[in-house]
Amino acid sequence: MSLDQFVSLIHAAVIFGTVILFGCVGETLSEKAGNLNLGVPGVMYIGGIASLAGAFFYESSTDKPVPVLCLIIALACGFLASALTGLLFSFMTNTLRVNQNVTGLTITIMGTGIANFFGGSLNKLAGGVGQISVSATSEVFRQTIPGANTMHPLLQMIFNYGWMVYLALVIAIAANVFLSKTMTGLNLRAIGENPATADAAGINVVLYKYLATSIGCGICGLGGVFYVMDYTKGTWANDGAIEGLGWLAVALVIFALWKPVNAIYGAYLFGVFYWIYMYLNASRSSQELFKMLPYLVTIIVLIFISLRKKREYQAPEALGIPYFREDR
Repeated sequence: MSLDQFVSLIHAAVIFGTVILFGCVGETLSEKAGNLNLGVPGVMYIGGIASLAGAFFYESSTDKPVPVLCLIIALACGFLASALTGLLFSFMTNTLRVNQNVTGLTITIMGTGIANFFGGSLNKLAGGVGQISVSATSEVFRQTIPGANTMHPLLQMIFNYGWMVYLALVIAIAANVFLSKTMTGLNLRAIGENPATADAAGINVVLYKYLATSIGCGICGLGGVFYVMDYTKGTWANDGAIEGLGWLAVALVIFALWKPVNAIYGAYLFGVFYWIYMYLNASRSSQELFKMLPYLVTIIVLIFISLRKKREYQAPEALGIPYFREDR
């Protein structure tokens, strides 16, 4: 493999990994509060289509879109729509006592349907020819450091990315510090391990669960925003790609052992596994085998943590188990 091919592989892996890194960090926050949200793919879909719709209507309303407004509108629409989806999940599971697994899968199906419906509708509004494109907004999201594309190839592996790649790193590190170094984060972890004890200690379990899941879903939605605005350059296609990435994000939570900082290298490693076939001259029939490597590695990690039985490697003890004060 030549240096140019190696740089190209790393670049593709980082872009790919950034999508699932957002999803993994958001889902980790939710799971640390004891909520198992299998609706991550649907949440990412909703974040992506909401940002696209917001950008489309803004760009359609003016001849000269303001870059800062393009960025703010797309980010706000994507984050808020996803956070509201998390609020719906919390309401159904924490207030109405609906099964978490069923609710999460329902949100995945619902989010996929909503996104593809509105994606098709936006295509019709745009004229019905080809795919919708919000080029002005996408350009803002794909801005790199000036001169990055003329740097040495090894430096391009670090600096030649859109700004959301670095935002994902900041969020992952901030989430890790929040969970391990702050009182609020420790309270959140206590809820995920033993909500009854946390409740007895005066921690508002329901409020924490609502906030962790809503904010976590908002972060997941940023993965959908990044996919639409950077990965596919401001276009929409009903190809189901976001759903696959959403499930990879869920798998990455396990691979990272519920630690956001571990998700950084895990996401990029998944990206390498997913795209390496292009650089090994793999046959068409073997391409899908390479694409399943992230899932295979996750299974190996599950076996490993099951054999080690170390508490620090395990999922939150109350993960997926509903808590209602009246049942204590």
